[in-house]
Formats: sequence, structure tokens, C-alpha cells
Amino acid sequence: MSTSGRFVQFIKRYIIHILLLSIVFTSIALCYLQNLESGSNHMKPEYHFFFIGQNSVDPFWKEVQRGVSDAAEELNVVAEFCAPRFNNPEEELRYLDMAITANVDGIITHVSSDTRSIDLINQAYNKGIPVVTVENDSHNSNRSTFVGTNSFVLGKEAARLMIDATGGSATIAIIVSGDYELDSTSHNIKINGFLNAVKGYPEMKVVEVYTSKMGTLSAEEITQAIILNKPEIDAILTFNSMDTLGAAQAIVSHNKVGQITVIGYGDIESILHYIKMGIIYGTVMSDPYIMGYESLKALVDLKKMNTASTFIDTGVKVTTRDHLEEYEIKTHTQ
Repeated sequence: MSTSGRFVQFIKRYIIHILLLSIVFTSIALCYLQNLESGSNHMKPEYHFFFIGQNSVDPFWKEVQRGVSDAAEELNVVAEFCAPRFNNPEEELRYLDMAITANVDGIITHVSSDTRSIDLINQAYNKGIPVVTVENDSHNSNRSTFVGTNSFVLGKEAARLMIDATGGSATIAIIVSGDYELDSTSHNIKINGFLNAVKGYPEMKVVEVYTSKMGTLSAEEITQAIILNKPEIDAILTFNSMDTLGAAQAIVSHNKVGQITVIGYGDIESILHYIKMGIIYGTVMSDPYIMGYESLKALVDLKKMNTASTFIDTGVKVTTRDHLEEYEIKTHTQ
């Protein structure tokens, strides 16, 4: 190749490199500006952290973000938030790569079981950037801390609710979110916890595991199909708030309230309304606000003291109509 040809190739590579860096830093800047809209500290922030959620529409992740934001304000740090609109592991990986390239002071992130996330977390570790994983862990990476719930215990608590609701006799369908294949470890641990708890009840059988996808085949559509084509199924278990709402809405639409038991996930207002109405028997969940708050605190501890617990258990929150009525009685009598 001639000297001029090599020079042209060099210039092309250089321009492509500059363009890629421009895209990365523009994306970081956009996330930063979005976070500034919610207010800023009067003092110069001590650290610049980056928080990557699984998606930006699920109320669960909005609560995690609220916990992160409150802790950031209290501890005088900046915590930018970026997330794909719907579950998209590829986009999560892109945000993680961006945060590492920007050389932020620390990262809080949801991770899938994709091995590329392990590689990126290890890259961050090698650059001296601590990583805290939330909701899903990354056991084989060099992450510093995992903040979340023991998935096996969460599955067992869901089983306990299902046993209470059905008297120990049910034909059950489980609906898992669209990233089931990539997050199979976490989902399998939850399902195994559920199966372990119901194995002493021979009349409780899980007959189907369905996969919902935001924007395509939703839990509401899956539940409609169950009602129309699988009349033997009389109980549904879901593992995120959007699927829980979708299943409940389909049951209402098809006039199956009281005929199909729903054990779900979450405690947003609309889910609590369905619990009060007896449409959803009960839910289990990690505490998203505490998850966000504790993950930010863990990053500050890692930066200031170079230490934090490797696992911060946020516990399992259980909500049923009895819990809500008990809470209302206490509130009215105070």
C-alpha cells in the first residue's frame, strides 16, 4: 500500500475514533443534564457516580432511582441515571461501557447474566472504579458489593402466599420477564425457591412458564391466552410489577376475579388497589427505595474507606390485604 493510502486509512480511523468518543460523551452529557433538572447541590459534589437501571418505565426502577437520588443529595454526590426505555441488555452494556470510558468515580448497575457484563465490570475494577450491582448479582465478576434480595427466599415467600391463597391446591402458570434467557440464573433461583416450598403439596403443580416482553407479548396478552386456552390453570405467579398489573387487568376484563389467584410483585398504588379489591391476593418484592439508597451509600463507603459489605440484603417485603387493613387500622388509631 502506498504512503498516501496508509495516510488516508489513518485519517479515517482517527475520524471514526473521534466520532465514537463524541457519541459516548454526548450521551453522558445528556444523562447529566437530565439529572440536573431535578435540582443541584449548593456545594461542589464530592463524587460523580453513574447509575444504570434495567428500564425507565417500570415503577420499581423509578423507586430505585429515588433511593439513589435521595442518598446522593444527602451525601453531596452526583448520581446520573441512564436506562433503556424497555428491558434491553445490549443498551445496558452500552451505558456501562460509557460510564467506564468517562472514568466516573463509581457505578451502580443492574446486570444480566451476559458474560460481557462480567468483562466490563472487571474493566471498571482494573481502572479503579468500584461497581455495585443491584437486583441481580454478578457473582463471577470483580464487583464490590451486591445490594438486593436473596432470590431463593423471595421465591419461598411467594410460595407461602400461594399456599395461603389456594389452600395448597392449584394449577399454576409462572410469567417471567422478557430477559429471562439472559437473566436465567436469577429467575431460576426464584423459581427454585418457589418449587422447593411447594414440593410438600402434591396438589400444587406448575404446568407452564411463559415469557412476557414489554411492547410485544405482554403479561396481559399471556393471561388472556391462558383464560381462553388453558382453563385448568387457576393460579398465576409473576416476578415484576408490570407483569403483575397485566395479569390482574386481564382477569378483570374477562370476569375471572375469584377464579384465578394472582401472586405478584410490587407495591405501587395500582397494585395495592388490586390487592384491596381482592383481585391480587398478595405480592412479594425487594424494597427498591432501600436498594437504591444503600447502593449509593455503599459506593461512598468504598470511595472514602475502601470497604463495604459484599452483600447488603434488603429483605423481602410481603403485602396482602390483611397487611393493608392492619396498616390502615394502626394509622387511624394513632
